Amino acid sequence: MPQVLKIRSLAVACTTLDPARFPKSPWKEIAVSGRSNVGKSSLLNTLFERKNFARISNEPGKTRTMNFYAVNDRFYLVDFPGYGFARLSAETRKSWLRIIDAYIEERPALAGVVQLVDARHAPSEEDVERIGHIARSERPFIVVFTKADKISNDDRFRAVREFNASVEGIARIAPIDKRSVGDKGAAGGSARAAAPALFFSAKTGEGRETLWRWIMERIL
Repeated sequence: MPQVLKIRSLAVACTTLDPARFPKSPWKEIAVSGRSNVGKSSLLNTLFERKNFARISNEPGKTRTMNFYAVNDRFYLVDFPGYGFARLSAETRKSWLRIIDAYIEERPALAGVVQLVDARHAPSEEDVERIGHIARSERPFIVVFTKADKISNDDRFRAVREFNASVEGIARIAPIDKRSVGDKGAAGGSARAAAPALFFSAKTGEGRETLWRWIMERIL
């Protein structure tokens, strides 16, 4: 099993929505996707063990480019713009999604997608749409329930059930660590799950090591 990554070097390699400017190195890439204000920057800072490397803002929609973070001169974590931000025009949102969809479908270096959803709420229509696109691309992906410290164990079981009901016919998930959802969650898991899932808290660090191991399995 891959060990948790030790960060030796970290740099912002590229911030752009222009595919012509995407890195041309042979390094593999792991993308991080989620709606605005789901906690992408907090998750990245927790992974990196840096407080403000990825900018955190109370204003949804702060990330408006694809940010390529070079880790250990070995691979990239790619932060997508958050979707579902109402203040952006419909045309701007469509333009972003066209670029992101093409990246997911065509980028040779893409080794996996980390899809974030808020553990406190059922998946939104945009969440289901994004997960459907990722599933159809046949890219490896993991579903990460953020803000896990804000819900109870019973609510974790509810979150998994609601998620699977929302994406029925598209994908199915089962928690990697079934202990995180208690006995009910373990019984509700499926050996036929198309994707793993985990609960993550930027506040407590829960899920950090497990997520790093999943990422390392994709890039090794």
